[in-house]
Amino acid sequence: MSGAGTLSGRVKARRAGALQGVVHAPGDKSISHRALILGAMAEGISHVDSLLEGDDVLRTAAAMRALGVEIERENGRWRIAGAAWRQPEKSLYFGNSGTGARLVMGAVAGKQIAATFDGDASLRARPMGRVLEPLRMMGLEASDMDGRLPVEFIGGERLTAVDCKLAKPSAQVKSAILLAALGAQGTTRLHEPVLSRDHTERMLSAFGVKLKVEADDAVGRFIEIAGGQKLKACNISVPGDPSSAAFLTAAALITPGSDIVIENVLVNPLRAGFYETLKEMGANILFENKREAGGEPIADIRARHSVLSGVEVPADRAPSMVDEYPILAIVAAYAHGETKMTGLEELRIKESDRISAIEKGLAACGVDVRSGEDWLAVRGAASVRGGAKVSTHSDHRIAMSFLVCGLNSEEPVEIDDASMIATSFPGFVDVMRSLGGDLEIP
Repeated sequence: MSGAGTLSGRVKARRAGALQGVVHAPGDKSISHRALILGAMAEGISHVDSLLEGDDVLRTAAAMRALGVEIERENGRWRIAGAAWRQPEKSLYFGNSGTGARLVMGAVAGKQIAATFDGDASLRARPMGRVLEPLRMMGLEASDMDGRLPVEFIGGERLTAVDCKLAKPSAQVKSAILLAALGAQGTTRLHEPVLSRDHTERMLSAFGVKLKVEADDAVGRFIEIAGGQKLKACNISVPGDPSSAAFLTAAALITPGSDIVIENVLVNPLRAGFYETLKEMGANILFENKREAGGEPIADIRARHSVLSGVEVPADRAPSMVDEYPILAIVAAYAHGETKMTGLEELRIKESDRISAIEKGLAACGVDVRSGEDWLAVRGAASVRGGAKVSTHSDHRIAMSFLVCGLNSEEPVEIDDASMIATSFPGFVDVMRSLGGDLEIP
């Protein structure tokens, strides 16, 4: 399965000059997953515009169909006919999508359906115990491979509400609990000491679910959700993904003479850590035409070439920019002085060991870089040598980050495999070329 604009094999990026133009980022991946799942849980017909048609999201759509939901793409718009779910005939296969697997686990647990969850080798290596533990507290019966996929849900008894405290900030774990709680007896109370992205809460409200949310600066946020609530169909317009827009923004910042606008981007404050960090580094970034759509704040992002300085990125910012550290490391390589990022333990268990992949790639490009178990330090300069062939380790964010690096490096930068870029940014090469970037597909 693959989305539009799928690449395969090597891609090389080289210096070509200033980037100019107005573009759109692909639809937000997090919101796209949730729109499909909540639409499938709702009574009636929901429509979704601007859905990210990347591999991960298409896997979630396939899982919903396997559970008996009618999902069709009509003239660029997705139509979801929510229905009573059924037991799937085959395993629900999520490829490399941790978000899809974990969120659908929560939804299926609440439906008391027997199902098997699986994924590719990379996803099988990623931890699922953090989701399974609270679901088991609610009464789920499941077998797993030492906390990893494949996972088999037995199905049967209705779940019971719990009072749960998240040990680590995780929107995926939180979302799985909230979706399971809809099918549980009683009211589930969730304590989130460190805030994570809140797209599930916002979208549940849009689908008519009542949640009680209380925030306390000292102890975090408490969420209450009563079981037995029905979702009502609604229409969702997916804004541009800020994590995908980050690559375009970074390319403009490091390339002399650049001035670009990325339209209709999600600017949820719980996803804004990357942009906050860039401004601290001296980046010339503006959020223009601010507005709201579907309960989410959006804006147009204007980014211009900037002289940047290294900064200390605090550990408590990690939840709001966990996917942007690879591209931040590239920006840091072009900044004056050292940028140190801490609190990065989650990067060790993403699609790849991202700390290791970033360090090896930057070192190959001649950049001074150091790392520890949960930190990364990059000492930048006015220019980056480049000239490297970088291994992506089948990680879309590593792939795009090093292509951005090559757009202003002294010598071209080549990645070994671009196929997984379709996971989150179908058409990445075409968008970069439309702005003036020189990306070569051998």
